[in-house]
Amino acid sequence: MRMLWLIALLCAATAPAQERAGKLPPPVGQALTQAGIPESAVGIYVQESGADQPLLAIGEDRALNPASTMKLLTTFAALDQLGPGYRWTTEAYASAPLQGDSLTGDLILRGAGDPRLTLENFWLLLRDLRARGLREIRGDLVLDRSLFVGVEPIDPASFDNEPTRPYNTPPDALLVNFKSFRLVFMVDAEHGTVRIAAEPSLPEIEIVNNVVLDRQPCGDWVARLKVVAVGDAAQAKLSVGGSYALECGEQERHFSLLGHAQFVHAVFKQLWRELGGSFGGGVRDGTVGADARKLLAFESAPLLDSVRDVNKFSNNVMARQLYLALGVNAFGAPASGEKSARAIRQWLDTRNLSMPELVLENGAGLSRSERVSARALAQLLLFAARSALMPEFVATLPLAAVDGTMRKRLNSTELAGRAHIKTGSLAGVRAIAGYVLDAKGRLVTVVFIVNHARAAEAQSAQDALLKWIYAR
Repeated sequence: MRMLWLIALLCAATAPAQERAGKLPPPVGQALTQAGIPESAVGIYVQESGADQPLLAIGEDRALNPASTMKLLTTFAALDQLGPGYRWTTEAYASAPLQGDSLTGDLILRGAGDPRLTLENFWLLLRDLRARGLREIRGDLVLDRSLFVGVEPIDPASFDNEPTRPYNTPPDALLVNFKSFRLVFMVDAEHGTVRIAAEPSLPEIEIVNNVVLDRQPCGDWVARLKVVAVGDAAQAKLSVGGSYALECGEQERHFSLLGHAQFVHAVFKQLWRELGGSFGGGVRDGTVGADARKLLAFESAPLLDSVRDVNKFSNNVMARQLYLALGVNAFGAPASGEKSARAIRQWLDTRNLSMPELVLENGAGLSRSERVSARALAQLLLFAARSALMPEFVATLPLAAVDGTMRKRLNSTELAGRAHIKTGSLAGVRAIAGYVLDAKGRLVTVVFIVNHARAAEAQSAQDALLKWIYAR
């Protein structure tokens, strides 16, 4: 009799947890219904750190497109395999002896796949070259991009027919400033015009400004612009028309034009001359020869800085560079997507993380084919929360109502500053994944993925889940 009483007591204790795990909280279910999204189109997994069972698990084993939340796998694997202090080294070589401050041959730049060789960092590299006495370069600029020679070429228009959007920029061993430039829109109220400034301002890219100033509400200012790009790898013209509201003040957009080599050449010429150097040569691909003399080894910022940029701002280009670095680290040069996928699967095995449904393409989530389940992504996050890298990793995620892709989300709620959440969005996909520090100070892992034609309407349901986790 006593044994039966104990069994009954145990069943009564576990029944509420089991019910919670398999049933949507009412606010979440209502929000999904209002959005027209069926429960069969979602994957949800919620578990408190240190707990044995999930608080909530709905469709948790469905293989779903995670969009940019796939970056969590790439970035944590990079932190764990390479270490937060890992650095890339971009090298400069001379193909001939220097004569005073002149190089009679070519300057060779060898790329290492640095994902964060921004305009500022490239300027620092060139400044270091000038500081070492080099002023005049009489030969060409030779780019050694051979580290990524094994990477399958990517058409920047293939994903969504937006080849000028920087997120579609293919990876490159010598990626300078993400192969992109910035247009800054500024209102000149006195003359009733809109000024456009490009940074960097390159002669190879002509900007035609046909934008008119109006007095509409700022709203979706990007949609009112009409942008047309024409040209080729060496020369391009960007015509900008449409209207721009006085209320918008100063705004900016980023574009990617020219080929990789041609863009590096254009930026190099401009910065080198600004630094007082002399250069009139062309550009070509090549490799560092046996007789080349090393002039400089320029170290990147630590890996952790790149991971922060990838996760906070969902930088697809940097994520692809990190993904390729994993393959090189595990299996040597040259990089390839196949090596990177193999490296991640091998790493998952060593960490006893099971993801049988995992499909990888580029590790960035900018893909129609990548797949993972809510349970698998949550298990990765739970593992990361127990690891020695936890503080570094969590700090790279967008903080609700504070920064990154969560800066304008959950403002004026109790969750402001208490949820580190990576977001993901594609046509037909909305996802969140990360951590919530609830009202009682408990760290809770959450993954909520929606794959549905009406996924764009899922934010209310996802926010409702975050609020439920906080207040439960």
